[in-house]
Amino acid sequence: MNRLNEFRVMWVMVLFDLPTETKKDRKISGDFRKKMLKDGFVMFQFSIYLRHCPSRENAEVHIKRVKNMLPPKGHVGILRITDKQFGDMELFMGKEPDKKETPYLQLELF
Repeated sequence: MNRLNEFRVMWVMVLFDLPTETKKDRKISGDFRKKMLKDGFVMFQFSIYLRHCPSRENAEVHIKRVKNMLPPKGHVGILRITDKQFGDMELFMGKEPDKKETPYLQLELF
C-alpha cells in the first residue's frame, strides 16, 4: 500500500519569472506570491513554490487555482510530480549534499 501511495501522492511545483521593473510589476509579482502562499504553497527557491497534494485530483484543484491567478505578464510553469519522484531529488549546498527536509509532513493514519 505504501508503494502505491508514493505514486498517488503528488507535488505541484510552480516555477515563474515575472517582470519586476516597475512598481506596478513588483506589486503584481508580490501579490502572485502571496496568493500562492495562501493556497498552501511553500517557497522552495525564490521563484519556485511547492505544494503537497494527497492525490492527483487534489493536485488538479490547486493547478486550476494557479491558472486562475496567473499574472498578465511573465512566464509561469506548472509541474506535477509524484511523491516518489520528489523523494528522489538530490539537493546540494555548493558541492555538499544538503539534508533533505520535506517542506510538508504528511500524517499517515492507516
